[in-house]
This record gives sequence, structure tokens and C-alpha cells, in this order.
Amino acid sequence: MAAAAAFWCCWPVLAVLLVVSVTRPAFSLTEQYPTLSLLQQELYRPQGQGGRGCPEFLVADWGGEQYAAAAGDCDSSFLNFHDLDCELQGSPACESLLSLNTEKLLSQAKLLAEQKRVPFATKDDSINEELAVAYVLIGSGLYDEAIRHFSTVLEEQPELISAIYGRGIAYGKKGLHDIKNAELALFELSRVISLAPDHPEVFEQRAEILSPLGQISEALADLTKAIQLKPSARLYRHRGTLYFMSEDYATAYEDFQNSLELNKNQPITVLYKGLTFFHRGLLKEAIESFKEALKQKADFIDAYKSLGQAYRELGNFEAATENFQKALMLNPNHVQTIQLGGMMLYHHGSLEEALKNFKRCLQLEPYNEVCQYMKGLSHVSLGQFYEGIKAQTKVMLNDPLPGQKASTEYLKVKYLREYSRYLHAHLDTPLTEYNVDMDLPGKFKEHWAKNLPFLIDDYEEQPGLQPHIKDVLHQKLENYKPEIQEMICVADHLGSLMQHETPGFLPNKRTHRAMGLAALEVMQAVQRTWVNSKVRINGKSRLMQWRDMFDIAVKWRRITDPDQPVLWLDQMPSQSLSRGFNNHINLIRGQVINMRYLDYFEKILDFIKDRILVYHSTNNHKELAEVREALDQVHKVEDLLPIMKLSSKTRDGFTVNTKVHSLKDSGKEYDGFTFTITGEKTGNILFSVEIQTTEERTQLYHAEIDALYKDLTAKGKILVSSAELGEADAVCNLILSLVYYVYNLMPLSRGSSVVAYSVIMGALMASGKEVSGKIPRGKLVDFEAMTAPDSEAFSKTAKDWLNLKSISPSYKSLPSVSESFPTLRTMIEALSTDSSHCLKRL
Repeated sequence: MAAAAAFWCCWPVLAVLLVVSVTRPAFSLTEQYPTLSLLQQELYRPQGQGGRGCPEFLVADWGGEQYAAAAGDCDSSFLNFHDLDCELQGSPACESLLSLNTEKLLSQAKLLAEQKRVPFATKDDSINEELAVAYVLIGSGLYDEAIRHFSTVLEEQPELISAIYGRGIAYGKKGLHDIKNAELALFELSRVISLAPDHPEVFEQRAEILSPLGQISEALADLTKAIQLKPSARLYRHRGTLYFMSEDYATAYEDFQNSLELNKNQPITVLYKGLTFFHRGLLKEAIESFKEALKQKADFIDAYKSLGQAYRELGNFEAATENFQKALMLNPNHVQTIQLGGMMLYHHGSLEEALKNFKRCLQLEPYNEVCQYMKGLSHVSLGQFYEGIKAQTKVMLNDPLPGQKASTEYLKVKYLREYSRYLHAHLDTPLTEYNVDMDLPGKFKEHWAKNLPFLIDDYEEQPGLQPHIKDVLHQKLENYKPEIQEMICVADHLGSLMQHETPGFLPNKRTHRAMGLAALEVMQAVQRTWVNSKVRINGKSRLMQWRDMFDIAVKWRRITDPDQPVLWLDQMPSQSLSRGFNNHINLIRGQVINMRYLDYFEKILDFIKDRILVYHSTNNHKELAEVREALDQVHKVEDLLPIMKLSSKTRDGFTVNTKVHSLKDSGKEYDGFTFTITGEKTGNILFSVEIQTTEERTQLYHAEIDALYKDLTAKGKILVSSAELGEADAVCNLILSLVYYVYNLMPLSRGSSVVAYSVIMGALMASGKEVSGKIPRGKLVDFEAMTAPDSEAFSKTAKDWLNLKSISPSYKSLPSVSESFPTLRTMIEALSTDSSHCLKRL
């Protein structure tokens, strides 16, 4: 009996899994966030008391009286087979059906008919046996033979439902890659529905054909009809999966919850529920669901993997690592976990360890583009350009097939290869003698920064690798002079103070060191400036300007991650600037909340409500009272949607612009940034912030920053020759005010925030003040500046957490950063040096 029943268990479910992609995700929790994809995978889960596979019977009366699996809603739909049913050696269910001889086939068909397990069985036993033979043929993978057998039966009885149904299943199983099979399967199943419209299993089967064809709304309609006819945990789960694919995470959650109410022991459904939280940015709720899935199934690899990714997004490197390792203990060859672990290690600054993951990934999947791309990127970041560009070239050669969408790695890799060649050519050139923003072609920079396909007319490639320029060699910390060792360790500490304690920000020890060294170099450069020393730029000596101060930090930020274009926007082609160069951040897109900015939602909402009142006071007096009353009920962004409908001008959405007050010209204001809200209903809105960089806007901000820098230089010179406390306070306020305008300008394509903060720390150290406080949990320095009413308010807020103290005298004895690391090679060596010795010193 078990042998016959096992044919029908269990069908491949749509598994919602975490995998890496570098397309812009539905929501951004990290600077390069690995998105979540939907993959079809056959997942085993134990059922009932039968050990592996399904229980003894899928108890079903295909006449329609019963349609639920015994012992836990077996994860099956008729004649969808699961290879893992055959893991137990010697089980009758595990004998290869492909090796069935005629006698055995007929025997099993007869048994199936006697048990009345034939779908839509007739009252004629001989016909049922004929039908059973065809169904057993499907079970053996002999789809063409099954189709011919059903067709023979239908020649005698053209409207025999069981034969029509079976032939439809056989066409579907034969392969949906051939559209003809799909069309025939849908045709046959639709005929069954017209003849027997009250059978949920047929709607479910048709939905299974429709969904991989991309006809999601039609598949959802079929599953809804099946649920109306006979609700089951499986049907709710399947429909929830399709809603998930449609990015309707709230509705998917409801279906998964309904499924669990009918059968709570479903670890895969608990995992799916957790992923609906994850996709909406509700990480803590996601973690609880993943843990619950593991309580139900202790060896659930995907739950450990998802838990690791959730912790990674929270910035908890240790917990993420622990869960990735648990997944790999269960399956050392689990490629997705290896890939995700490698991505996390890369963004943690552990490049050597990341490389091991990507190499292992490629051993298991040689054509994995993500691992190949990240292998190349890791090599280049370590200064291993020959291996890096070799890996990049392999990605470039993997051309998409006609009609196939190119992967994000394929689209990005030529930018990385060209930039890698440029970096290699300048490995030993003094940093003061070349300029990335001036050297790289304008169109290249624009397309790279905008993440556009590499389609640049008349582009001249960077020179290939020069054999006389050798790769960067690994340096041990103890090989440096003691004073340089001390400087590197101080940099690690300073950089750690720049870490945001906010979901979406994973601590990156490489970035910490780079930006700590940037702060020290800024300190030294500003100190020289205040005693009238000049700086050497592009082979020439001149007085230092504010841009030079920021260029120091930009130089270090660039080399931490060559994948990211850290470019000055005002150096982009003039045509690009005339159209406006946009920095765009989605705060809410659809149902996805950007958790990075969650702490600012209330502040932003209050600002928007205030601006709405101002607008209606000026333009819509009649409805002002109604608007005011409606605004009193607004507690979250979605609550603004009804207010949009009150005016024809805002019916489709509205924008709210901020203004930045000038210190240079009293009463003057500059354009800040723009909040945009569009949408028709909750769960279908776009709430975003955008900064548009134009040439005119940039010039206005530059004039403001120039004036502040001039005052800062004058006050700084007084400070170095005076010990008056008032001068130190004035310098501190000028530094914070200058950076306030830089944050609102957002002058870089990437990295403006950490670049500006390292300048704050460096300039303050030049004034004799050391930052000892950490950025408060949930706070983002750039958004503090962007949402502050003026520079004074930002300065006051920043001082509350900077916790300034007198600088350590030892800082004065540190060697010159620029002289210690005068070339790109020496910078990469310093960033790649092991920091464990620094930890021992603390």
C-alpha cells in the first residue's frame, strides 16, 4: 500500500529563499544590500509517523468528498513527485519507477484502482485500471507514454474527466519550457473545470501551471477559488507564496498565518512568514519567526541561513556568523549560505576570509556570477589585480542569452574592470600627482555613478595590466615601525567611533581603519594650514582649501571598496549637472520600510504636516479646518493618503521641500531636499527623499562653505597662538557649521556621510579636541544635519554625543599619514594588515 501511495507525495513547493543579487533591492538595508529572491526548490520536510517522506496515505476521495492529507496536510498536489521521498534504503516507495517492468506496472496500477485512488474514478473497474496505468506512467516519468495512453482512452470516451485531467497533468510535467506543453496543460485543466467545477485540486493544478508562466493574477484567482471550495493549510501557503512573489507581503503574511492556524506544525510556512517580515524591514519579528521554524525543525538549513542574514542586516556580525556556520554544519556545500557568508565577510572588511568563501562557491558552482564577481572584487581590494581582473573577465564573457535579462554583475563588471586597470596603473604613483575625478572620462563617471549599462560612445579603454607593476604584497603589522603601528591602531579606534549603530550598517573594520587614518591625515593637514604651511596638489604647492580637506577623506573612502563610485558630483559632465544629478533614497516603497531611517519618520512626518498646513492656509482656505482636523489623526505616513485626496493638485501625490538658511547672507535660503509621497492605498505607496544636485545649487553651497572655511582658517590661526577657551568653542562651531552645509549639499555620488564625519573628527583634533563619544543608536549624522532647522541646531545636537575632550598628547608624536602612505600601494598594504595586535594593546 505504501508503494502506491508514495507516488503522490510530495510536490515541489515554491521556496522563498535569501540569495545574493546586486540589483537595487526592493528595500535597502545596507549600502549594497543582497536582495531576496524567489526560487523553485524541492524542500523535504518530515511528515506524520512515516519518517522521511509523506505519511502512508494521502487520504483523498477524488470524487470530491475529501481533499486533505492525513497527518498534517501533506505537502502535495496530485502527481507532483519529490525525489527525497526515496532517501530511505529498501523502502518499497523508493524503487525506481523507471525500471518498472510491465508486470510490476500493471500490478501497481491494479492496486491503485482497487484502492480507488484514481482521480475522478468511474464506476467501471476496468476503465479505472486503464486510467491507473497512465497515472503510474506519469509517476515513472514516462510522460509521452502516459499522454498516448490517456488519448487512447479518450478516443472511446471524449469527456472522461479523469483522462482529461491526467493528460493535462502529463503535459505540465513534460516541461513548461515548451510553451506548447503549457498551453495544452492549461487547455485540458480548463476542460476539467468546465465539466467538474467544484473540485479544488484542479484549480490548484492549474495555478501551478500558470504561476511559472508569470500569470500570477490568474494563478491567485484559481487558488482563491480552491480555498473557497475547500480551505487547507497547503492552499493558503501556496497562495501566500504567490502574493509574496507579487511583493504583497502583508497579504502573504495573512495567508501564511491562516495556513498555520489550520496546521501549526509547518516549519516552511513559519519561515515564509518570517520572510514577509524581513522584506518589510521588520527584522526583529523576522528573527523570532526564523527561530520558531528551527524549533519545529532543528536541521532546517534555510532557517539558519535566513536567521544569519537577518542578524547581518541588524549589524550583528557574530550572531550572523554563528547561524551561517550552523547551516554549513548541516550541509557544507550549501552554496547560498557560502555566498551570503562571503558577502558578509567582504562588507565586514575580512577580505581574505571572504575570498575563501567565493572560491569554495565557485568550486561548487563554476558559473555563479555573484561569487565570480565578488572574487574579482576581493582580489582587487587586496591589491591582487591579476587574479581580480581575470575573475572580472570571466563575468564579462558570460553573455546573457537572447531575450534573457543581464545580471547586475554582468552590467557592473566592466566599470569595475576599467577602474581596476586605472588603480593598477597608479599603484606606485605619488597620490599628490594624479586625480581620479579629472582622469576618468566624464561619461564613464556619470554612467558608473548612475548604475547605467556600459554603453559609452567612443570610449577608450584603460591600458591593460603592466607586467612591471607587481601586485600588492601582504604586510604584517609588526613589520612596520613602532610609531606607524601605533598610528594604525589609533586609526582603528577613531574609525570605530564613526560606526552607525543602526539596522543596515554592518561594522567594517577596513572602513574603520581607512576613515581613522583619514581623520588623522585631516588633523595633520589642518594643523599645517593654521601655521601657514601649504599643501602639494597635482605636483603644485598652494594654500589648502576646504575641498583639499575633504579630498583627503575621499581618497581613503575610495580605496575601502573599489566597487563603489565615490566621485565629486560637480566634476561630472556639465550636461549631466544641467539636468540635475539625483541622490534618491526610498523610505517606504510599497510595503517595504527602510529601517535605516525609521527613527526619523516621526520627525519627518511632523515637518510634512506643518508644510501641508502652510500650503492650505495659502491656497485652500475653505478646506483648512477639514485639513487641520484630518492632520490630527495622522500618526504614520500612510495616514496622509486621505489628505492627498482633499485637493485636486495633490490627488496623485505631493512633494515637500526643505530650505537651508544661509549664515553668509541673512534671510537667504537654499534648496535642501525633497520628500515625495505618491500612492493610492496603504501598502502601495512611495515615500522617498531626494537631493537634486545642479550646477546652480552647488555654486550657492560652495559660496557658503567657502565663507565658513575662510572664517575657520582665521580662527584656527588664532587658536594655535592662543589658549583661550572661547576660540576653541568658536572653531568647533565653525567646523560643525561647515559640515552641516556639506551634508545638505551631498556632494559625492557615494560616501558623503562618512567622509564628512571623518573631516569633523580630524578638524576637531586639529583644534585640540578629541571625539570620544559614539553616534547614538538609531541616529544617522547626515539625517541629523538634513532634518535640523539650522546649523546651530545641528551643532548643538552633535555636541551632545561627540563628548569632546582634550586631545591626547601622543597624537602630536604620530608620524605623518601622507608621508607614511604616499602611494596607493602603501594605502592598500595598511588597510589589509591584520589588526589583532591592536586589540591586544587596548
